[in-house]
Amino acid sequence: MKQPLPDQTVAALAPVRAKLLREAAAEARELLDCADREAGALIAEARARARSLLEEARRQGERDGAAAGRGIRARARRTARAGELAARGQTYEELRSRAVARIRETWGTTAHPALLDRLRERARQLLGPAAEVTDAPDGGVVAQLANRRADYTPDTLAERAVDRLGAEVETLWSA
Repeated sequence: MKQPLPDQTVAALAPVRAKLLREAAAEARELLDCADREAGALIAEARARARSLLEEARRQGERDGAAAGRGIRARARRTARAGELAARGQTYEELRSRAVARIRETWGTTAHPALLDRLRERARQLLGPAAEVTDAPDGGVVAQLANRRADYTPDTLAERAVDRLGAEVETLWSA
């Protein structure tokens, strides 16, 4: 066991002890200041890196969002176009249906022997004089020669009339 130092020795060492404590405190402050500076630099570097990552993520998000938006708009255009084409098809079929109905209605109420004669003549011109021409049960005439056939029934005539409108039918939905 160590013996305690005499009081005179303690008093003589007091200035040395005080100096060592001051130097230790100064060194500790210096170390703390250095640690604070290093920590500040690390924090600043981390913040700069975080801002950089955040900015890159934002740019990537904008790119991804723009690409997704383009895809959504393209799908919407396709869907709209499909709907428009379906509506046009329905309108076209409605026109055909009404034309057929109107011709049937007119055919059934109008005396038309001269028209039937003209249709028979047209069938013979188309297929030749040897064609077999018969009156159709629903009106009009049908002619046949070998594997060739001419159909001049009200339904077929109405459908042909609508088909002949061609691009003019577009005016029904473009006006």
